[in-house]
Amino acid sequence: MKILIAAIGKKRGGPEQALIDDYLDRAGGFGRRVGISGVSLYETDAPKSLSGDALKKREGELLLKAVPDGAKVVLLDETGDAIDSEDFAALIASWRDAGVNDLAFLVGGADGHGEQTRTRADKTLSMGKMTWPHMLARAMLAEQIYRAMTILSGHPYHRS
Repeated sequence: MKILIAAIGKKRGGPEQALIDDYLDRAGGFGRRVGISGVSLYETDAPKSLSGDALKKREGELLLKAVPDGAKVVLLDETGDAIDSEDFAALIASWRDAGVNDLAFLVGGADGHGEQTRTRADKTLSMGKMTWPHMLARAMLAEQIYRAMTILSGHPYHRS
């Protein structure tokens, strides 16, 4: 199974980007041990001339364009389910074991997701009730994917 993080907004370098890159590299290494053949990041921007529902619609189109056919889609959204790291790892493992080839995590823009991404999502997850800057949310997601790979491989990185 391949994992994709598709996000609105382009990276700007700095410490957040270094964290994202580090955790994606780590996840890729551990992922091969547990049947995950790759973890990648796709970033895009919608035209700045749009706003409101038109912006969310365009962002959704751009995100969904990156999602491989047949992929399971997980939306990151404040209205989603808050789960712990072990349940997150179990969710990834259940889709892997069911033969899912691609898993895509969608990180929307500042105004959130539009109806088309909500409709397409197989699961909606929240990173908690607090609001996070998008670059930190990506870093946190990359870390949780890495943590899931270590949980699935039996590595002691995660302590429960």
